[in-house]
Amino acid sequence: MTAKFLTLHVLPWALLLVYAVVILLVTRRRAGPTGFFVGQSRSGEAPGIILLGASAAISWVMAKSVNNAMNLTADFGWLGGVAYASYWLAFVVVGMAVYFMRTRGGFSSLPSFLKTKYGARAAHLFLIVIAIRLFNEVWSNTKVAALYFGAEGSEGYWIAAVGLTLLTLYYSLRGGLRSSIVTDGLQMIMLLVLLVVTLAVLAPDVLQIGVPSVANGAVSSTMRAGGLTFLALALVQTLSYGFHDPVLTDRAFVNRPAAMLISFVIAALLGGLCIVGFSTAGLYALAHQIAPTPSVAVAVPAAVGLGMMLLFNAVMLASAGSTLDSVMTSTAKFSARDWPMAEGAPTIYQQAAGRRAMWVIAIIGNLPLLAIYINGVGPAVIAATTISGTAIMGLAPIFLLGWLKPAGKLSFHLALWPGVAIGVLLALQDIVQLPTIPGFVAIGTGAYAQTLGINVYGVILCSVLFVAGAFIKPRRGLL
Repeated sequence: MTAKFLTLHVLPWALLLVYAVVILLVTRRRAGPTGFFVGQSRSGEAPGIILLGASAAISWVMAKSVNNAMNLTADFGWLGGVAYASYWLAFVVVGMAVYFMRTRGGFSSLPSFLKTKYGARAAHLFLIVIAIRLFNEVWSNTKVAALYFGAEGSEGYWIAAVGLTLLTLYYSLRGGLRSSIVTDGLQMIMLLVLLVVTLAVLAPDVLQIGVPSVANGAVSSTMRAGGLTFLALALVQTLSYGFHDPVLTDRAFVNRPAAMLISFVIAALLGGLCIVGFSTAGLYALAHQIAPTPSVAVAVPAAVGLGMMLLFNAVMLASAGSTLDSVMTSTAKFSARDWPMAEGAPTIYQQAAGRRAMWVIAIIGNLPLLAIYINGVGPAVIAATTISGTAIMGLAPIFLLGWLKPAGKLSFHLALWPGVAIGVLLALQDIVQLPTIPGFVAIGTGAYAQTLGINVYGVILCSVLFVAGAFIKPRRGLL
């Protein structure tokens, strides 16, 4: 039996089986309504600072994120990984904003803040944006993990995608947020061990050989400029990006405000370091001139050998699983608690409704994977980050400038809709013929210069309109 046969047909499935057994052993207990929605233990204790920080961090160190960071490093050198890791500063932005919401306003969720400040309609519009985010996180993570079991659209690919989804759905149905947080702790330990091994294997080789593509010269200057452009884009999107991710924001309300803020700072540091560490694979691809096909996360381990393939397979299973269970628990809370604006302690009826919603997101969230049969190309994983980050740019002033007392419903709408319109146009520009965006909009160099310019000018526009709305009195009944 050859090593290639083992790599492609036996060991990945054995690894998936071991992963499934370990996760199921950790999540044997069913949670009641409070544990299911709020993450408390059976004794009523909230998650500790370290556990919550690890849970929050790995919920963002998703298969999609690791994949994107590696590819960006192959595109821009070490700056690509650092730039993508800067998205984790969103934990600090959200943590500080929610800290003041809870300590000064006593709010128990972002929808409750929006309902009080901007009205129920604004809260529901925000939740629609949240639903889109949850939908994107399912397919983008199952796709990356499934690619280790076969080419996109192959039998192995589909079996792995369905298997990982059903496994995650099973234990999420049992324990909800409590199971998600507990498994996150285990998955973070697994991920850190895998990171150490990855660095031990790849880093010495990269340091010894060097990276010719990023040596001094024209290519180096172009890559460096492109990396700085993406870094600036990530920093701008950080102002709003975290607010539209319930995987992050749901964890901001499960323990004391001060403890939460510390946990979120830990999450930012831990998650960012993991992303930078795993992005070393992109440097390895540059050093050995390995084509990132279908991605660095697949091409590099395939070039290194069986052991590295299994290692990266384990990384993607742990990171995809941690994100998928968080998406499912957030979907349950979204449908049973947030959308109906439920108050008071969670009930068993809400828990039942949340479980039904988990089934729905598990099915429809994977439907974009079928695009391979429609146009011959699967959905682009990076688009789930940059385009959605653009569409929600108006959330920055809505939450960060929410302390302006005169700001109300009009401010909310004036800030939200310009960003949504721009994001939709960006998503459609490759599908339908749209007028070319003027060159002066671009800021920086490379593929993300236009997106950076749109985000910079867009955030300024949304913020100005938000403030202007605070001093305009709309006609009664208009909003």
